[in-house]
Amino acid sequence: MKIYETQGFPNPARIRIALAEKGLTDQAEFIQINVPEGEHQTEAFRAKNPFAAVPVLELEDGTCISECSAITEYLDHLDDTPSLTGSTPKARAQIHMMQRRAEAGLLDAVGSYFHHATPGLGADIEGYQCPQWGNHQKETALKSMRYLDTVLADQPWLAGDNFSVADITAFAGLVFAGFAKVDVPKECANLIAWHARMSARPSVEALG
Repeated sequence: MKIYETQGFPNPARIRIALAEKGLTDQAEFIQINVPEGEHQTEAFRAKNPFAAVPVLELEDGTCISECSAITEYLDHLDDTPSLTGSTPKARAQIHMMQRRAEAGLLDAVGSYFHHATPGLGADIEGYQCPQWGNHQKETALKSMRYLDTVLADQPWLAGDNFSVADITAFAGLVFAGFAKVDVPKECANLIAWHARMSARPSVEALG
C-alpha cells in the first residue's frame, strides 16, 4: 500500500503512528507530496483525493482512501491486535466519540487558528483568511485542552483504560498546537503528563 503524505504535518503523523502501533510500517510505501509548493493541487493528486489534502492511502487495486479516520479504520481491521478503534460496541462508541472531540475541538481548531490567524503556509497556499475566526478557534482549542485534562483525571487514556485512535488524534493536535505556539495551560497537569506518556511510545518516538 502507498501513503501519500507531507512528512511532519499533523494528519500524516496520525497515520504513521497508527501504522507503527499496528506493526504495519514496513508494508507501506511513503510518497511525499510537496504541499508548500502546491503539489497537492495538481490534477494528478486531485484524481486521488478531490479535496486536495494529505494523507491518502492507495491500495494495490488502485482504491484511494482519504480522511485519517477512514484510513485508520482500514488499517485497524487488517487484524484485531492491538485494536485502535475498539473491539466491542461500547468501546467503539466511546473511542469514536473521544476521537471526534479531539479532532474537532483541538486538532481542527488549532488548524483553523494556524491557517486563518497566522501567515500559515503563505499567501499562495492559504488564499482566503479570516483572522477573527482563527482567533476564536484558538480559544476553542484551549477550552478543549482543559476539557481533555478533566477526562484524564480518572483514566490513563482518552477513551478509558486502553490506548486508542483518540489518543493519536489528540497528540497530533498538541504537536500542531506547539508548532502554532498555542501553549497548553499550565494548570492542565493531567494532559501534560499524558503528553509525556504519549511522547515515550515507540510509535511516536519513531516520528523523529
